[in-house]
Amino acid sequence: MNTLTKKEIMFIGFMLFSMLFGAGNLIFPAYLGQAAGDNVWQAVIGFIISDAGLAILAFIAIAKSGSFDTLVKRVHPIFALLFPMAIYLSIGPGLAIPRAGSLAYEMGVKPFLSQPMHSSPIGLLIYTIIFFSIVFWFAKSPSKLIDRFGKILTPSLLILIIIVFIKALFTDLSSFKDPIQLYIKSPTSKGFLDGYQTMDAIAALIYGIVFINIFKSKNINDSKLQVNYLAIFGVICGLLLTFVYLIIAYLGASASIPEQVDNGAIVLSTVLEQLFGNSGTIVLGLIFTLACLSVCIGLITSCAQYFNSIFPKLSYIKWAILLCLISGFVANLGLSQILKVSIPVLGLLYPMAITLIILGIAHDKLPFNKKPVYFTTICFVGIYSLIEIINTSILNGALSNLLSSPLMESKYFVDIIINVNKTLTTILSNIPFQRNGFGWFLPGIIGFLIGNIVQNFSKEEKSIIKKIA
Repeated sequence: MNTLTKKEIMFIGFMLFSMLFGAGNLIFPAYLGQAAGDNVWQAVIGFIISDAGLAILAFIAIAKSGSFDTLVKRVHPIFALLFPMAIYLSIGPGLAIPRAGSLAYEMGVKPFLSQPMHSSPIGLLIYTIIFFSIVFWFAKSPSKLIDRFGKILTPSLLILIIIVFIKALFTDLSSFKDPIQLYIKSPTSKGFLDGYQTMDAIAALIYGIVFINIFKSKNINDSKLQVNYLAIFGVICGLLLTFVYLIIAYLGASASIPEQVDNGAIVLSTVLEQLFGNSGTIVLGLIFTLACLSVCIGLITSCAQYFNSIFPKLSYIKWAILLCLISGFVANLGLSQILKVSIPVLGLLYPMAITLIILGIAHDKLPFNKKPVYFTTICFVGIYSLIEIINTSILNGALSNLLSSPLMESKYFVDIIINVNKTLTTILSNIPFQRNGFGWFLPGIIGFLIGNIVQNFSKEEKSIIKKIA
């Protein structure tokens, strides 16, 4: 029976870390540290649970199920088609990859450009062509990812972050400030919700296909051994993520910024300038470039392998090229437009992903036929999340647009939206845990109980039929 060496296990764990650790993993904990201030450690604990913790659990759920495809098929065939497609599109060319490409440009190159080029879209266009060409070069040979990630990208990124941390320890930075907004009363739950923005839990779900292919290339066919390896990779990655988040959150809390900011990139720029002077921009640029490059390579690889398995007429290489082209095009729409879409999309996908992870881990403990439990639980969580997103993002956005449009002269449309928005807000505000961002939890429990009732009823009905027969 083939096995992995300790060195290979370590390198693959490093590879998973690099595949998950992108631009969002830098800017969100940095902003969290700055906003949480004195409550930074409570907030970062919530962030680590939501990000690293859920990523580990996702990997264990995939390991226990055998594959992501097996896990989603337990819900319903239609869900097994639509949910993975939504995840791959959002975490791939529709959102995460372009976001990483745009941030790599904003933080790694733009500060060094002349003023005419600084405000011109040509700079971003040229950069994305070069950036995604490099991404394709790495992604075109998935079998070589272990060496390229484990031996080059991950160690380089970790060394840079450790250098920054050591410099911070020997520099007299400012003391932590008072927390702001939700970080005052509920820093842990706010930190947990911030962890959604990294997309690591749903990324961990889809990365299973990469590791299944690695096992095939290494001729590791024993399912129990694969489960053990996947769990070990997840733990190594989770420990690395935790280590880095503690450092970045500390740096964010230590940054001396007189006014309130809404961008973690500004926080990191400020603290690195305080640590290294003008050279801090170069250090930050290198960190962002390596992080964004790593995560884009991992996502292009996973998405290309997935779409190749669904639509095999296009080869893996052709899918990788197509995905790089689409991602580069979307990246040129601008970072602000990409970030506007991320919150509602993740607000819809994340609760269902968390629910699926929990059900996958608890699968062996679920009684009888498990399909009704999966179906009703996911349905209730998904419907609730959809209603919440419609209320908070679509209705509020439509209301803002109408108030500033000519339609305001006729209040008919405005009154309808205001009344619907008020009604939904009142109903949702009475749901337990809604204020902390976990309103979907109770509908999930109700769906789970209904699924169990359906199972028991189905079992009794079959028993009666057998007796009659």
